[in-house]
Amino acid sequence: MNNVLKWLKLKKENIADAEKLLRENEDNYVSACSRYLSRETEKDPVWICKSKTNGLEALLINSKSILMPVFPGCKEIPSPDFLSGFLRKKSIHSIQGLTAEVKLLEEALSKKGMKARDIIDYDLMSFDIPSMLNTKKNYPEKLELCVPMLSDAQELTPLQAGYEKEEVIPKGSIYNPLSSRLNIIKIIKNGKILAAKLDGRFVGKININAVSFSRYQIGGVYVCPEFRGRGIAGRMTQEFIKSLLDQGRGFTLFVKKINNAALKLYKSLGFVVHNDYRITYY
Repeated sequence: MNNVLKWLKLKKENIADAEKLLRENEDNYVSACSRYLSRETEKDPVWICKSKTNGLEALLINSKSILMPVFPGCKEIPSPDFLSGFLRKKSIHSIQGLTAEVKLLEEALSKKGMKARDIIDYDLMSFDIPSMLNTKKNYPEKLELCVPMLSDAQELTPLQAGYEKEEVIPKGSIYNPLSSRLNIIKIIKNGKILAAKLDGRFVGKININAVSFSRYQIGGVYVCPEFRGRGIAGRMTQEFIKSLLDQGRGFTLFVKKINNAALKLYKSLGFVVHNDYRITYY
C-alpha cells in the first residue's frame, strides 16, 4: 500500500467512503458487510486506512470480539499499532475473512504474543444466476419442507447443536447447550429458515446467517447423520434459494475445504468457488 498515512477510527465524514469500499467488493465480504451494518457503533469500532494517492483502501471491523479485515487488493498493511490498546480492553475470539488477509492479521497478533489455537480453511462460494439452479435431481418423495415456528424450537435445537459442534465450535472449546437453543430461537424469529421433515421428524435445516447490501449468506446447513446421503441437503438448499430468488439478491456460502461431499453438492446446484476463506480462533 503506497503513501499510507495511518489507521484511524471511522468517523461520520468517512462513512460514505467506507460503505462505497464495502459495496464495490461485497462478493468477497458478505460477513464483514453484515457485521458492519448491524454493529453497535460504541461497542464495535471500525478502523480505516487511507493513502495519499488512493484515499480509503482498507477497513478493519470489530464485532463482538471478532476481527474482520477488508483489504481488497492490498498485499501489505501498515502495522495496526492501535491493537495494543484495544487488546488491553477486549479479548479477540477470532479473525474471519479472506485467507490472505487473515494471515496478515495473524502475523500482527503473533508479534503481540497471541497464538492461534485453531485455524479452519474454507472455499468461499457464490451463486448469482437463477437459470443455473439445477432442478433435475431426484430427492426423497416423502420429504416435507416447511418454515418452522417458535413452537418448533425445542425439536430443532438438537439440529442446531449438531451444526455448531461440527461446523462452528473451535478445538478446545466447551459446548454450551443453552447457546444452541437461543441461537435457533433467534434464527426462527428472523424468518429466513427452512426445515426438512421425514415421517413427522425434523431431520434437516438451512438458514441465512448474514445479510449484506445485496447478498444473502447461507449457513446453518445440517442434516442428521443417519439421514445423510439421501439428497436432503440438496433439496433444502435448492428450495430455500428458490423461495428467496424474487428478492433479487445473490447468494454466498463457505464450505470447509476438507468437506468434499458438500463442495460437490453446492457445485452441482450452480455454486462456484471464487476465493479462499479462513477463520482463526484465539
